[in-house]
Amino acid sequence: MIDPSARVHETADVARDVAIGARTSIWHRAQLGDGVRIGADGVIGRDVFIDDGVILGDRVKIQNGALLYHGVSVGNAVFIGPGAILTNDRYPRAVTSTGDLARAEDWHVSPIVLEDGCSIGAGAVLVAGITVGSWATVGAGAVVTRDVPNHALVVGSPARRIGWVCACGARLLDSKGDPMAAEPGRYAAHQELICRSCGRIYAYVPDEETLQERSGPRSGGVS
Repeated sequence: MIDPSARVHETADVARDVAIGARTSIWHRAQLGDGVRIGADGVIGRDVFIDDGVILGDRVKIQNGALLYHGVSVGNAVFIGPGAILTNDRYPRAVTSTGDLARAEDWHVSPIVLEDGCSIGAGAVLVAGITVGSWATVGAGAVVTRDVPNHALVVGSPARRIGWVCACGARLLDSKGDPMAAEPGRYAAHQELICRSCGRIYAYVPDEETLQERSGPRSGGVS
């Protein structure tokens, strides 16, 4: 079902069994496969490919030329940059062990999960079978081969954690004003993570390798 308030460009290729939420826009030459579900207030850019059965939450923004393959699920308020590729098979082959052309039933899908609020940079490649945590950021051109914790900032090939990011997207600092280390340490000094942009304050939870918000954004940020 396509909501009457959704906008679908005439050049988009939309399969019959597709749901598009209220006020979502589908732009030029986007391709949506059978069973795709897209929430409200989203933007699907030019030449985006969304494979069969992919599920997107509300307020998702996918930039031009991104590729999302079968098995991908995307939470709310997720950003996917131009040319990003989300794969679905860790051991792909064009043929089976007997040499026959592989068919749909021969694929072993390893799902990718993008949790609420995370961002995937331009040209990043996400290898099948991983989860990117809430409010994490994957840098442009990164190749992600393993799970990314909530609020983590990862870059490179293979991607590695170099720090932490706020829900607003800014790099988090320690109490001295330096970028917080990728591994703050259980008993390290200056463990509070502070956002100079919006004023949020976080604590590092080492056992879970994640952050816990201690205070929300302040008007005008932190001086």
